[in-house]
Amino acid sequence: MWVAALRRLTGLFVLASALTLLGAFVFGVALGADAYRAISVGFYLTGSFLLVAGFFVGNRGPVRFKRESGAPLFWGSRFVRWASPSEREENINLSAIFVLLGFVLILVGVVADNRYNLV
Repeated sequence: MWVAALRRLTGLFVLASALTLLGAFVFGVALGADAYRAISVGFYLTGSFLLVAGFFVGNRGPVRFKRESGAPLFWGSRFVRWASPSEREENINLSAIFVLLGFVLILVGVVADNRYNLV
């Protein structure tokens, strides 16, 4: 179970890193910036966004809207229900994934930043 979870987390990290690297490089070259600086800023921004997203996902309240089938989100019934324990656990788990991934991407940005020597 732990090996499979680590494999999925590694896949998420590789996907997020590859997309960030590609997007930051293309955007940085288009603006005429140094490639290493653009990549490090891209990792900083993506990691920071994931940290903030993890905070907001984790702070979602225990109340959910009761939706009638086929009713639009904002025009339907205004009744609410309490979230099930599995929904609350899913929110906390998703928040932890976002925060961990964001923190690791910021660390990758620190390593990629060529303005400072780490050793």
